Amino acid sequence: MEDSTAQRAADGITIDLDDRRHALDLLLSRRSVGALQDPAPAGRDLELILDLGLRAPDHGRLRPWRFVLIRGEARTAFADRLVAAALRRDPAAPQALLDRYRAWPLRTPLLIAVGAAVRANHNIPEGEQVLSAGAAAMNMLNAIHLLGYAGMWVTGANAYDPEINASLGFEAPSRLVGFLAVGSRRTMAAVERPAREDHVVEWKGANRPT
Repeated sequence: MEDSTAQRAADGITIDLDDRRHALDLLLSRRSVGALQDPAPAGRDLELILDLGLRAPDHGRLRPWRFVLIRGEARTAFADRLVAAALRRDPAAPQALLDRYRAWPLRTPLLIAVGAAVRANHNIPEGEQVLSAGAAAMNMLNAIHLLGYAGMWVTGANAYDPEINASLGFEAPSRLVGFLAVGSRRTMAAVERPAREDHVVEWKGANRPT
């Protein structure tokens, strides 16, 4: 076992091992938070979050990650677009649903639309390109948490709507993988973590893990 005072260098940055373990402890406290308020990350904090997204695994170095920031007054226009999309999908959509779609961007300090610029008919499967964008979203959620903010990865009908995708620059086969709703937490109740033994098995060469 390495001495906890030892240091390692990665990309020219030297980080004490105790600091690394502390960062992991912080990540163990990460959870999705939907009750958000200002402030949202901006400036250097937002740059760090986006840069972490650009460190996601990337088979073939295709760099498929695309991030669209929706904030400030643009949230009103985006709320209108969500309502219009819902009515296109279902002209009889209940008013309560439309109100919910309209309110969501307006109460969210920052939305980051995360998508994959998919290269069709490439030797790297499309599914792997989309997974890379998903990994970028998770990297950003971890960075959001480590910087003291809060967030939630949101999908649903609007994330899969072709016209919403196109309005954000994701024409098929490119696509959104979801929205990161980002801000500062208003409230955060305790959450029970899953038991490791319920999700991990060891394969020992049998037909199935035991």
